[in-house]
Amino acid sequence: MRTVSSLTRTFTLLGALAVAAAWAVHAPSPAGAAPTPTATPTTPEQLFRQIRAVFRSHRPPPPYETYTIVRTQNTNYNTPDLDNSYTYHVWVRTADKAALGRRVYMSFHRGTLEFQRPAFNEDRDPGPPTADLFEPAPVHPHDVSWVPTPEPTSPGLSEIAVVKVTANFDYRVTNVAIEGPYYHLSLTPIRDPDRNRLREIYADRKTLELHKVVATDKLFILPGKDVYPVIFTITLQPLDGIPVVTHIHGIVGGGYDGDGQQVDYDFKDIEFPSSLPAWYFDPHSYASHQDDAPS
Repeated sequence: MRTVSSLTRTFTLLGALAVAAAWAVHAPSPAGAAPTPTATPTTPEQLFRQIRAVFRSHRPPPPYETYTIVRTQNTNYNTPDLDNSYTYHVWVRTADKAALGRRVYMSFHRGTLEFQRPAFNEDRDPGPPTADLFEPAPVHPHDVSWVPTPEPTSPGLSEIAVVKVTANFDYRVTNVAIEGPYYHLSLTPIRDPDRNRLREIYADRKTLELHKVVATDKLFILPGKDVYPVIFTITLQPLDGIPVVTHIHGIVGGGYDGDGQQVDYDFKDIEFPSSLPAWYFDPHSYASHQDDAPS
């Protein structure tokens, strides 16, 4: 991140999974929707793996997306922090997260063309809305010049065997609760707690589609300076059959007492265009495209 409820009923692990065992095999899902679960999980870890598999069944995301991100926060005097509250329009190429951003002033004025690379756990705004929330945080921070490896679209190799992994090497599920239409899983990293950032997940009990995530993040004050831990509560909604982030509420910890101790991001106007001009993702070409820049 760049500088600047009560339970309806709680079950033991076995009790919650006993309720899960009442699942029935549903009719085939509509075109474009995630596969409906057909196997009943018998352990909390299996439930977690199925939720992750349903989320990743939508990947890779569409090749392009556009959205508006609205950041709001207060000063440490609990007054609106106008300097660090802002709105951007963003155009993203999801293969490498390269993006063109333009700040929005007074709803109609537009700022200069900015090259961006939205990402969680980095020194910039989180995103994009289709980010892989199960992906580990980077070992070290990257600047915008770093190009991430694209997500694979196919194995690329002939299948000679099928291996089923029954163990989860990232998280231990410490509790399963049922809250209305959702499963609520509490997670503890088995290793690398700084990288395996999930702490809680909520998923639809019928489809296992992800609804909300509580995860760690970081607040970078200045390059090479203090870094503070952040807890993000991330809300998702389906769009064209794809889960997208629509809201993030962040709380900064670690004794941080500056502006923006709590911060909110809203992702609006999310769309998946079939194509975008290549020059959007080449900052060296921005100067020659001022007249045809998107607003």
